[in-house]
Amino acid sequence: MIPQRPDVESPDKTGTLSHDWIVGFVDGEGCFHVGINKNDETQFGHQILPEFTVVQHERDINLLHRLRSAMRCGVVRRNHGDRFCWRVRDLKSLVQVIIPFFERHRLKSKKGVDFCKFAKIVKKMVAKEHLTEEGFTEICRMVRTMNTCKRKEVRLKRESIPE
Repeated sequence: MIPQRPDVESPDKTGTLSHDWIVGFVDGEGCFHVGINKNDETQFGHQILPEFTVVQHERDINLLHRLRSAMRCGVVRRNHGDRFCWRVRDLKSLVQVIIPFFERHRLKSKKGVDFCKFAKIVKKMVAKEHLTEEGFTEICRMVRTMNTCKRKEVRLKRESIPE
């Protein structure tokens, strides 16, 4: 498959993805998201699921594989339709790779605000604070303030977050 934008495949002549290039790309195409799903088998009836995702059209799937290789974590899989994503969900990779990378190489857009909240939530989970009522409630409050937009489906998801 030939990418629509050939220079996306090779951001520089050596074929490496520079830190600045990754930051700029994630600023435009990435998402730091924390899902809270109903799960009656968990202590508070909901499961907290942090994930970092970058989505691209299938024509640029090689770029997602290059990001995954550069960061040495996550998976590339179909997102929906002709879209694929590079996704990192496991706490170890988030704590040891993704969060330190974006703490060293700061995002330039408002996405940096969501990243800071995301990083704080993940660190609380590593410290097992999400297993206390106070920590769980604080995380839920933080999630409600992330990735705010006016799309109906996002509001509906946010309404399902426990009080």
